[in-house]
Amino acid sequence: MPVTLKVAVNSDSIATWFPEAAARFAKSTRFPLDFIIEDEGLSADRLRSDEVLAAVSGDPEAVQGCRTIELGSLEYLACCSPDSAARHFVEGITEQAHNRALCLRFERRDGLQARRARETHGVELNAPMHWVHSSFGFLNSTPARRAWGMQPAMLVRPWIAEGLLVELSVNTPIAVKLYWTISQRHAKPLKALSDHVRQAARRSLCEG
Repeated sequence: MPVTLKVAVNSDSIATWFPEAAARFAKSTRFPLDFIIEDEGLSADRLRSDEVLAAVSGDPEAVQGCRTIELGSLEYLACCSPDSAARHFVEGITEQAHNRALCLRFERRDGLQARRARETHGVELNAPMHWVHSSFGFLNSTPARRAWGMQPAMLVRPWIAEGLLVELSVNTPIAVKLYWTISQRHAKPLKALSDHVRQAARRSLCEG
């Protein structure tokens, strides 16, 4: 039986660009993959504890016995429903509006909403929160709960085009850098997987 390759991948990557790499790898090898869904800020810890052999990570630091490759950046857009925009942001993206409007957060380690409020508008976010631990659940909850949140641009652009969601302010994406860290064990199958991951990232992610 071939070795099962355990890989840690953040939820937004598995919902957007990473399946292409996994599909191409599956076609070219016999090695099965076991995905561990983990926040990109913590996935490198899974490598350090030998739980996985490779990880999509937000951590550029070296991991002993591993190699780290920069992949590119996954862009996020701040979005809400048209109704929510008209209700909470009709006078602009103010501090009062930010802290009055319901906000979606993926989990307690998710700091993207607060990061955007701070970097784009100079606001320290202190808003009521809903917690949604699923990329597609997060997207579906945005219009349903009249809340705003940071959405992967690749997922949300069709919703914006259809008028289901609007950007809080246009052309102000937040970029999250991603890295691919791989163990030196099982070098042959991991090299093949890495080649497909890098190719998929090159096609889908933003530079820098």
